[in-house]
This record gives sequence, structure tokens and C-alpha cells, in this order.
Amino acid sequence: MEGTEFKQRARKTWSAGVYDEVATRIWSVGGKLVERVAVAGGERVLDVACGSGNAAIPAAAAGARVSGLDITPELFEAGRRRAAEAGVEVEWVEGDAEELPFEDASFDVVLSTFGCMFAPRHGLAAAEIARVLRPGGRLGIASWRPAGTIGEFLRTIGAHAPPPPEGFQPPTLWGAPEHVEGLFDGQGVELRFEPAAVGFRFESIDEAVEEYGSKFGPIVVLRAALEPEGRWPALRDDLAALFERANRVEGGLEFDGEYLIALGDKRDG
Repeated sequence: MEGTEFKQRARKTWSAGVYDEVATRIWSVGGKLVERVAVAGGERVLDVACGSGNAAIPAAAAGARVSGLDITPELFEAGRRRAAEAGVEVEWVEGDAEELPFEDASFDVVLSTFGCMFAPRHGLAAAEIARVLRPGGRLGIASWRPAGTIGEFLRTIGAHAPPPPEGFQPPTLWGAPEHVEGLFDGQGVELRFEPAAVGFRFESIDEAVEEYGSKFGPIVVLRAALEPEGRWPALRDDLAALFERANRVEGGLEFDGEYLIALGDKRDG
């Protein structure tokens, strides 16, 4: 599958379901990332693969001038509503993380919360982030870890999906420090890493499976393809088994989604 076709499919995937409702469960991560990067008033901030704005909106609330970029502009409707509710302004830009439509050194800060990790060519996305970041600027990227519960969740989905295109790199590689170091090697960015986790809580395992099956775009699209073939129950059962393994409470469902925060400083000169 060529890159353009893959990205058209990605846009269709992420616009399916009700992404903003699913994103509510990880909304706190955007605010945490803004705090860790110490976004300040008046700074120019870019949120790459921003979705409905869970890093862009907290950055704007901190007084920054924010652009939120995503390949799926259908997500901006919820972002605009959330920004209005927060009383902030965000510039919403349709665009590709692998080809950012901005001049070199345009931003003081570049952020991404479970976003740029889904660009198929990791090296291009990293190079573009470094390119648009000014010397002395800062970056903060939150990515799901390969060995965590969400990493297993994404692999479970992938096991029931068509094979990825040749050269595809798993998104959760962004959650491995050595991989991220390699991506930014030679880009003039000094990195440090922090492990983190966000808690997920549901009334039951059945609620979690139903929410993801009806609202999380990648599963919504896959479910539509699997159901006519009678294969949806197998994925549904695998998801239920995963949640059961991860669960730490009785009478409900609670688990942690482990992720990696990559913090970087772009060297002057």
C-alpha cells in the first residue's frame, strides 16, 4: 500500500466512531505534558496529530499561541467545542505529521500526545518535528509503551487486521527510549525520558469492549469488516480476555495505560 493510500485509510479510520469520547479517558495526559514541558505564555506551540486537542487546549490555557495539526480534520469539530468551553483559541490545521506545513524554526515548543506515533514513517515525523522547532526550543511527546496494557491492546487489534504495508513500523516503538533516540540522532535534539501511566476505569469489562467497539475508530472500522465474515466475536473475546488480565479490581474494571514521555531540547547552532 502506497503512502498516500495508507494515509487516506488512516483518515477514514480515525474519523470513524466517536474519538473525542474515547480521548476523554486520556485527556489528563495532555495537561501533564504541557506542565512537564513548562509551556509559557506567549510561546508558539505546535501540537502534532492533535486529535480533538488534549495537549493543544491546555497549552492555549497556559497562554501560548497554539496550532493543532491533524490528518483527520473531522476531529476538529470536537476540538473547537472544547476550546470554546475552555475560553481559549487554537489554530486548527489539516496536515501530515510527515510533511508539516510550517517554516523551519517556527515553534518554541512541539508537543504530541499519542499522536505522531501513528505516522507510518517514524523517521520522517521526527525529522519534521526537529525542523520546525527553533534552536533553544523544547519538545514533549507521550507514546504508549510496547510492553504496557495499551501496547498489548494495539497488538490485539492488529492480530485481527489485514497485514500492514511493507516497511510499517509499530506505533509503540515510540514508547521505547532507544528507538526515539535513534529517530532524533543527528537532529540536534537532546532527549530525556520519563515513564508514566494513566488510569482507565470502566463499570465492567463488557462496558469497555462495547465502548471501544462502537467509538474507537480503528476497532469500529475493523468490526465493520469482520462482522460480515463472522469474525468479530473472536476480536471481542480477545479484548475481553486482555481486560480481564489487566484488571485490578472486583466488580468493575481498572487498569493502567503505561506510556513514555520523551522530553527534548534543541541545541542552539
